[in-house]
Amino acid sequence: MAQLFSIHPGNPQLRLLKQAARILEDGGIGAIPTDSSYALVCHLDDKQAVDRIRQLRRLDERHLMTLMCRDLSEIAAYAQVDNTTYRLLRQATPGPFTFILQATREVPRRLSHPSRKTIGIRVPDHAVAHGLLAQLAEPLIATTLQLPGDAAPMTEAAHIRARLQHELELVVDSGSCGVQPTTVIDLTGPSAVLVRPGCGDPAALGLA
Repeated sequence: MAQLFSIHPGNPQLRLLKQAARILEDGGIGAIPTDSSYALVCHLDDKQAVDRIRQLRRLDERHLMTLMCRDLSEIAAYAQVDNTTYRLLRQATPGPFTFILQATREVPRRLSHPSRKTIGIRVPDHAVAHGLLAQLAEPLIATTLQLPGDAAPMTEAAHIRARLQHELELVVDSGSCGVQPTTVIDLTGPSAVLVRPGCGDPAALGLA
């Protein structure tokens, strides 16, 4: 049964953040707000939780899961970042962007693309998501909370808990989220490529 935590969106209660982080550390799956839409998240090293998320969203092994990181320094541990890439990431983070980067050896094989060795990484601009990441002191595995057959991501915590109360261990209510997922940008080639338009404005990064 999913626990529902009401956490202030701008000034998250530390006590609740610690409780929520403990649920994720213990193998739980959570629905948390971000600066784009709600996301399904789990602990970095929990293969069983990752498999449960894939089953919930009906995602095959070739669908990239995202590493949700605290900051640029954390990104560098999991992705190869040269000077040009670093400047673009510094300009766009935190924010509603997901970047496809070449994965380092620190990334578990189940999280990287099986043939290209790439990983999706983002740094959310949301106090609750950032607070959880700070408590965990490592990235979360994340994917947009858009269920099979739905036209858009889910936006209300109460609806999420009512629909998924037996599939999740945690739902965080910090007010309504948006319905757009992140903007996805591929940085594995010689120049940045817009893969999917979303909440983040690609024009702000010089992309059409």
